[in-house]
Amino acid sequence: MAVRNSTLPLIWLISDERNDDTLEASLASLPRQSGFIYRHYHLPGPARWERFCKLRHAARGFGHTVILSDSAITAKEWGADGIYGSPRSLWPRRDGLLHLATAHDMQELGLANRLGADAVLISPVFATNSHPGSETLGPARFRLLARHSLAPVIALGGMTAARARSLQWPRWAAIDGLS
Repeated sequence: MAVRNSTLPLIWLISDERNDDTLEASLASLPRQSGFIYRHYHLPGPARWERFCKLRHAARGFGHTVILSDSAITAKEWGADGIYGSPRSLWPRRDGLLHLATAHDMQELGLANRLGADAVLISPVFATNSHPGSETLGPARFRLLARHSLAPVIALGGMTAARARSLQWPRWAAIDGLS
């Protein structure tokens, strides 16, 4: 599914064990037609499915796009709008699903380009609670990578509304920054 740059949500909430208790409120506070990426790797299969169903219902009530961090087959079965993960995990393409690839360096970005990702989440732009102490890209390296993307770029890693404004980047995603 080719996505047009103008129809891809600008703001993306990503689920995590840390923000699980506030997800419904966070989804409600997002601008309408934002994006939601459901991960919840900490839950076993049946509990993960049940939590997804509740959050998918809440997200759709606000017109949000719902992306699942899992296989395309599971995303289709669960009623997600697309999949999220490393570029290689998004292959083969499945029609009707958005493919959001993660990229941390030029090699991953190149793979996302070759495999036709609909959008690329480049990270970590800033220090993040998800990977404390990890090296960050910073604004300059983030922009360098972003220039080479064939798909719209979503900034990830320590992002907040204030950081998105200072970075002057319209598309961004966060766990803590939106929870």
